[in-house]
Amino acid sequence: MNIEEKPVEAILSLLGQRLRQARLGVNLTQQALASQVGVSLKTVRNAEDGQNISLETLILLLRGVGRLNDLEYLLADAGPSPVELARRLGQRRQRASGRRGSGKGASDAWQW
Repeated sequence: MNIEEKPVEAILSLLGQRLRQARLGVNLTQQALASQVGVSLKTVRNAEDGQNISLETLILLLRGVGRLNDLEYLLADAGPSPVELARRLGQRRQRASGRRGSGKGASDAWQW
């Protein structure tokens, strides 16, 4: 199932599982992580159990387990919009057009 289709509770649970894996990966106990980042043990337990925590707490916990850079994907600069790009580039041609008007042109000279 795509994450877009999952209910919020399932996403929170998945985030909690990933946080737990990251914490264990750096060999920290819940108490050590809580002390390191300045939150309560209950807050760490709630986060790992998939409870709703604040964004600030999530940032602190991710920093504590060395995974704060994972947020870079979400916060990456999207760059200019297509409209802004067009404005910056001016009226550049998008495609070639054939000759216009009457009279003999290059298209009249070509034959199979």
